[in-house]
Amino acid sequence: MFVSLDGYAAGSFVSHDEPFGEAIALVQGFDGRAIAGIDTLDGPLSVDHAMTSLWGQGIGVEIMGRRKFGPQDGPWTDDDWRGWWGEEPPFETPVIVLTHHEREPIEFDNGTVFHFLDADPADALQRARDLAPGTDVRIGGGPRTVQQFLDADLIDFMHLVIQPVTIGSGTPLFPEGLSPAEKFDIDSVSTGGGHTHQMWNRKQEPPTRE
Repeated sequence: MFVSLDGYAAGSFVSHDEPFGEAIALVQGFDGRAIAGIDTLDGPLSVDHAMTSLWGQGIGVEIMGRRKFGPQDGPWTDDDWRGWWGEEPPFETPVIVLTHHEREPIEFDNGTVFHFLDADPADALQRARDLAPGTDVRIGGGPRTVQQFLDADLIDFMHLVIQPVTIGSGTPLFPEGLSPAEKFDIDSVSTGGGHTHQMWNRKQEPPTRE
């Protein structure tokens, strides 16, 4: 998840023409081609490429909020919307879209299947595990969805990319500056492109002595 220097991880609005709202600077200048795997790259391999390649490793299903899927609110309309990604979404796995308005799944030839579910974080996570047993589940965003899973204490690992930009407004990752950092060990590395990758790993409970 991309986060600005002033703590914003998305814009305050989404539209067909502005999918990132006023937060478009969060994704500008970042080469995310390694999402498809390092072996697909042409040219030199950067630290940003290497870190980005972690995105799909071991992932069997993603959970996302409705605004990551599209700009619509309320009941679904018959507009043939199939997500921001056209006919080749990058996921290639089942994807749970959290929404109060459930609908039939949308399937793609590359293995991506969007399931639309009205559920709290715990129930959504159980559904994800049922869809892809034995694999990891990625909470793909946006920030409000990540917040809900953090509040439910269901996040084991986060990869945050701190972008060298300020947004000034939008949706913060941690509301009111509240951070769950005390529950995580945090490693970070800065790259030549000006990005800082933070790896948040949940702290392990010390072993009990009998």
